Amino acid sequence: MRRNVSLTFFLLFVGLLGGCAQTPEVSQKPEMGNLLLAEPAPVNPRSEMAIARYNQILTSTALSEDDKAELHFQRGMLYDSVGLSGLAQFDYNQAIQLKPDLAEAYNSLGIHFIQQSEFIQAYDAFDSTLEINPDYHFAFLNRGIALYYGGRAELAIKDLDTFAKEDISDPFRALWAYFANYEVSAEQGESFLAGVRPALNNDHWATSIVDMYLGLKSENDVLNSLLNGVKSQRGLTDRLCEAYFYLGKYHQQRGNSGIASNYFKLALSTNVYDYVEHRYARLELYRLRQRAPE
Repeated sequence: MRRNVSLTFFLLFVGLLGGCAQTPEVSQKPEMGNLLLAEPAPVNPRSEMAIARYNQILTSTALSEDDKAELHFQRGMLYDSVGLSGLAQFDYNQAIQLKPDLAEAYNSLGIHFIQQSEFIQAYDAFDSTLEINPDYHFAFLNRGIALYYGGRAELAIKDLDTFAKEDISDPFRALWAYFANYEVSAEQGESFLAGVRPALNNDHWATSIVDMYLGLKSENDVLNSLLNGVKSQRGLTDRLCEAYFYLGKYHQQRGNSGIASNYFKLALSTNVYDYVEHRYARLELYRLRQRAPE
């Protein structure tokens, strides 16, 4: 699930629109039994070119502080997309210093605080986002995730439920709300997921993940369906990043720490840096290690 971003300013300001790169054909047969392996996503050359262009533009003295703030924010998103998280965080901080009411920058900064387990700072960042823009709905998702990982699942439920209700057909939104409910109790989680299942989009591939959690489909059913509707290698890599993460969570809940760990590592191996699932796979690995017996 890609986090909410807006590149309107980037496209207008830098003007780097171009043709799509040719994509290789997707293999029709999974390897290693039923397990599909992702081809790590390559760095987009357009992103690298855009970063270089931003570097040049930001040296201009003719820019207003608001324009510089927007440029730092957009460059930060590009750094995030190529895995340069430290540089991205620096740019988000710069953007906020230049424009303290830039809601999107607080939201992006908060995501970095979650990844670093700095949960108090993450809550503050998302609170700031919503104070500036109460309609910035992805801040509810991100604050809910921060509360979930910060050990405050009961508070997380409210935010994640708010986000899920914005699109009751989206299985990803349902899954994150489910995780928070499950953290309170397994029974509450299962009851929640069963309750929202009828409204989910049956044509969305990730609905099969929900059915797996509900015991309506097996892990093999999910793995065998991952190629359905995929038209490019990048499309497959993106999907596998998501699938690996939720399969990892599935095994984590069942106490299969070794299998869960491998799935989270596979999610990281895709290099789909701007997906929620890639962002938190490493945090899940850290949590697994913390819980492992000495």
